[in-house]
Amino acid sequence: MLAACGGPGGSSDGAADRAADSAPDRVPDSAPDRAAPERSGTEQSRTEQARPDRSSPRDDQDTPAAQISTFALDVDTASYDYARRALKEGRWPEPGRIRPEEFVNAFRQDYAEPEGDGFAVHLDGARLPAGDEAVLRVGLRTRGSDAAARRPANLTFVVDVSGSMAETGRLDLVQHALHTLLDQLAPGDQVSIVSFSDQARLVASMTPLTARSELHAAVDRLAVDGGTNLEAGVVAGYQEAARAYRSAATNRVVLLSDGLANQGRTAWQAILDRVKEHAGRQVTLLTVGVGREYGDELMEQLADNGDGAAVYVSTRAEAEKVFVSQLPATLDVRARDAKAQVVFNPAVVAGYRLVGYDNRALTAEEFRDDDRDGGEIGPGHAVTALYSVRLRPGATGQLAQAAVRWQHPDTRAPAEESRSIDAGDLGTAVWEAPLRLQVDVVAAAFAGHMRDRQAFGLDLPALGAQARRLAGVAEDPMVTELAALIETARSVSG
Repeated sequence: MLAACGGPGGSSDGAADRAADSAPDRVPDSAPDRAAPERSGTEQSRTEQARPDRSSPRDDQDTPAAQISTFALDVDTASYDYARRALKEGRWPEPGRIRPEEFVNAFRQDYAEPEGDGFAVHLDGARLPAGDEAVLRVGLRTRGSDAAARRPANLTFVVDVSGSMAETGRLDLVQHALHTLLDQLAPGDQVSIVSFSDQARLVASMTPLTARSELHAAVDRLAVDGGTNLEAGVVAGYQEAARAYRSAATNRVVLLSDGLANQGRTAWQAILDRVKEHAGRQVTLLTVGVGREYGDELMEQLADNGDGAAVYVSTRAEAEKVFVSQLPATLDVRARDAKAQVVFNPAVVAGYRLVGYDNRALTAEEFRDDDRDGGEIGPGHAVTALYSVRLRPGATGQLAQAAVRWQHPDTRAPAEESRSIDAGDLGTAVWEAPLRLQVDVVAAAFAGHMRDRQAFGLDLPALGAQARRLAGVAEDPMVTELAALIETARSVSG
């Protein structure tokens, strides 16, 4: 069932609504420890029976807060990309690095765009085989833009050149990606490059793209040496971005690293405290993870709390997708501090659980607190949240209302958009639902299985059969790859 893919922070009585923390029968936090060592499929199967059952939604508590789910939007995809690499190398992904929402958000959606610069809100869902269980999908979409029409960009690249980056697929991949991106940027853009190992060094101060040859030469000069003082690199990068800040431009720091910090302060909160003032000046952060082993939590939390996103690349094709297809077209910011809130009708919904977004949970009151950090969303981005819901037998009427709140990227003026859905709109069985909803369900279930062996009550063979069926009709290489990854997981887990 869908609930099995969701962490405790997204349940009707979990961290998503801390106001209900004192309610009886609170489910303990059973999310896997991020620091836990990687285990083989055999080792995981031995502990499968010891895991708590997260297979169904909790009954709602009789409080207003328990009927409300609130979270900051997130467009990260690093977790899916990391798991894909691990499986292709014959390794079972570390469960603590599996974030189901990043699996879902890695796949293309078909939500209609809004007419303006805000969000379109899409709601649909389907019935699950188990009685009154259903899946609710909340889809949010911003309007796309032509890369040629975007505002100019100030990009500060912070490149890890420590000893661990010598491994093939790390610094060489970063240099290839930077060379490729430099050839894609517009003449009005500017780029600076900071490298770091034991200390940080300004390799190229903010340089117009009219001097591409100088920037290409600076990328070629990057060489591996020393330890990993990631704190020094990030601080120096933000200082350079602040020095060259242009109010009429998109200002962004791009951190490229394996995230294996071993010098200076190595905790994300301590690093962000050093750059909080600069980050508050509307300088967003993109973290790009590389390497077979990398500091996932550090890179993800830096991105989430630095008003940005986290991605992971392991091949030249993936790097080109990020730096050529995605980054230039999404450099603008459509919405700042974007948050979602779903209010369930207790007369219709007996219980619910949010799939993923474990560390993005907010209290109900923080939805309209414009000082509370949310997510930064670019042009054409889609964000999807899945809920497992238990319906009251025979109940009819409004099931839930979903709202998104954001701030204008320049003026910080707040705005909201909302939409509701009735129980009668969930009449279709899940495997007869719209194609993209089915793909989202399979992606979330696959993540849930790899994280704690709970996946809609389906085992890998059944999940693989649905993925193969979808791959046959989707005409989408990523869905075909998903089906192949599920088959690979079967062999890896034994």
